[in-house]
Amino acid sequence: MIFSNLDIPNLLIMLKKTILLENKASLTTKNLQLVIKSEIRESAIPIEDIGFLVIDHPEIYLSIPAMNLLIEYNAAVILCNNNHLPNGMFLNLNSHHIQQEIFKSQIEASVPLKKQLWQQTVIEKITNQGILLEKITGEQNAFAYLCSKVLSGDTSNMEGVAASQYWKSFFDSSDSEQAKQVKFKRERFGDYPNNFLNYGYAILRAATARALSGSGLLNTLGIHHKSKYNAFALADDIMEPFRPIVDEKVFEIMQKYDEQELNTVLKSELLQILTRTVYFKEEKSPLMVALQKTASSLQQCYTGDRKKIKYPKLWS
Repeated sequence: MIFSNLDIPNLLIMLKKTILLENKASLTTKNLQLVIKSEIRESAIPIEDIGFLVIDHPEIYLSIPAMNLLIEYNAAVILCNNNHLPNGMFLNLNSHHIQQEIFKSQIEASVPLKKQLWQQTVIEKITNQGILLEKITGEQNAFAYLCSKVLSGDTSNMEGVAASQYWKSFFDSSDSEQAKQVKFKRERFGDYPNNFLNYGYAILRAATARALSGSGLLNTLGIHHKSKYNAFALADDIMEPFRPIVDEKVFEIMQKYDEQELNTVLKSELLQILTRTVYFKEEKSPLMVALQKTASSLQQCYTGDRKKIKYPKLWS
């Protein structure tokens, strides 16, 4: 099966297609097009139109020329594991014309700058969590107060305090009978609806990593996340304020479907976060385009041309 969540023509020239492949198929290239051949059909999509290719079947063949061409056009190729969760991805490592100069600025970034950027990022995340929680519960909360207590580098761990309050009540107002029967605990390998959240976060992480790579930044070198085992520490940093987009979508899915396991329909719903509209001061933008703007602004922070990351508002 081939699924594209971007079948709306003339939406935006910068908007790329997201393709989910779940059945046995072969992927080759011809005339700068990705040729997808399954047992029942064959189709071709211009490589330049593809932003994300999600491969979720163990018997999908992807030719090396096709892979190289996808990477050359800055498409993110995402591989899923046996549990159908995104497990890894291929990204372009030469996507910016002054890559080495940007790497140098990023590597030499001062500790005060990184602490300031992390403070801003945490404030943005807590602000968005507070807005979404109020939308869902219909009750006011103290998240604006928590934002005022975020110090440089978030040394007081307001991010953790906010997360504890956020998840404690997030699903309590759900209309889903299954959700009401589950005492939710946010865990990476936890039970439903953690599997939905994990899928959405993995897609968001891939989209963030793609945007950062496209701006010439090194995903391995984060501003806060520092694990030596994490190849996408910077993506994990920058995606934080965008996480409520996934949370909101999962909440909507739980109201709409009585399903606890991921299936094609639910995965396609989660992939739609990439085209969800977010808002800058001067314009509105699909998420995948907004991530590019955010990544570009971070690059400018490293090079000294900006003082703050350009994060969008998630709701108008």
